[in-house]
Amino acid sequence: MRGRKEPLYRKVNTRARGVHHYKGGRARWERGTKVTQQNEGERGSMHQGVQNGLDYTPLFRFLLSKVGENWNDVHSEAASRLDKQEPIYWMVALSEAEKQPYIRCGESSFYNGLYVDEDNLLALVDPNLRNEDLKPSCPCCTHTFNGVALVKKYVER
Repeated sequence: MRGRKEPLYRKVNTRARGVHHYKGGRARWERGTKVTQQNEGERGSMHQGVQNGLDYTPLFRFLLSKVGENWNDVHSEAASRLDKQEPIYWMVALSEAEKQPYIRCGESSFYNGLYVDEDNLLALVDPNLRNEDLKPSCPCCTHTFNGVALVKKYVER
């Protein structure tokens, strides 16, 4: 593996306690019925295209470390180290309408929003946004901003 860089995503333990994927159960109730037997040719895999257990935290940290660099170089390196390109655009806005000061991944992880400026450089949407500006939405989770726990504590409204 010399010369090959690590992927920018990782598999997480999806068999851990409390991890639910909510795949639905409609097929379970239709199995063996006349409706299913009539549409036998239409039915494919029950979980086709579903991919659980991927964590893109390494990608988000990589993108944050590349702020101020040429977007074409950053994008080509990130795309070569990913399984698909969609997660890049969760964080990077390509138009004015998509810009957000921060993004939320999952229930409790916040990251700076990024965009490509007119000089084709990766930039922060709100460079003045700090950890102290964000508030947790619940008391039970550890909320983070760019991987660091939020300074403010949850306050009931």
